[in-house]
Amino acid sequence: MLKLRDGIVELYRKVATSLPPDVEAALKAAYVAEKKGSNAKQALEVILENIRLARETARPICQDTGVPLFFIKTPAGLSQLELENTIMDATRIATEKIPLRPNAVDILTDKNSGDNTGIGFPVIYFKETLSNTLTIDLMLKGSGCENMGQTYKLPMEELKADRDLDGVRKCVLDTVYKAQGKGCPPYTLGIGIGASKDQVTRLAKEQLMRRLTDVNEAGVLLKLEKRLLKEINELGIGPLGLGGKTTALGVKIGVNHRHPASYFVDVSLSCWADRRGRLIW
Repeated sequence: MLKLRDGIVELYRKVATSLPPDVEAALKAAYVAEKKGSNAKQALEVILENIRLARETARPICQDTGVPLFFIKTPAGLSQLELENTIMDATRIATEKIPLRPNAVDILTDKNSGDNTGIGFPVIYFKETLSNTLTIDLMLKGSGCENMGQTYKLPMEELKADRDLDGVRKCVLDTVYKAQGKGCPPYTLGIGIGASKDQVTRLAKEQLMRRLTDVNEAGVLLKLEKRLLKEINELGIGPLGLGGKTTALGVKIGVNHRHPASYFVDVSLSCWADRRGRLIW
């Protein structure tokens, strides 16, 4: 497990210091699209320069290195307990070496553990598969954008949102409107729809692991993703809330079956630094 531990440390380094190519490409396209001399263009210029410097100096893109969030697909027979312990060891090493900002605070004592480990920290989701391959997806989820996420129970009279995809659309627009620039846009949005509150919050975050360039297999959801991206960018919130054409880079929607009496929607926001990466072992 030592080689795997070191591989996870390097995954941390990659995710913390370098954005995925699709996210960086979308930010560059947004920079070109914004009006010359505008606050939006200047903000994106600073963001792109920050990305370049972080990669060149191997330093974190943002001072808030967030909550480490793992989605792990394990082959049958691999000990999840042993793997969790390996992740904890890798997290301690990464916190010291990269370095990552210590963010794990004990709820009862209000003390920081100092190494990004604690009860339920990092957040780790396991799924056993028939594959012989171990796949580890990591996201560093910043607190500012995490705080701007919302969970909805439809129908919702306040939004005039019914239990349908148009109701979901109204929830997403409501989330972005309330967030304004407080979560450091341009945002990437993950939306989860399903049977229970805990289910949809996980599902929404899983959508943030998708590439911006991927295509939703469900045509009706792909159509909604495109419509929402257009409508969100028409809000004019813009990069860092300074106004402009680019409030979001992408919208990704995932669905699960629901109970006849329930219709839950979770909207999870990532800031412009959608920090994600994968290790295949």
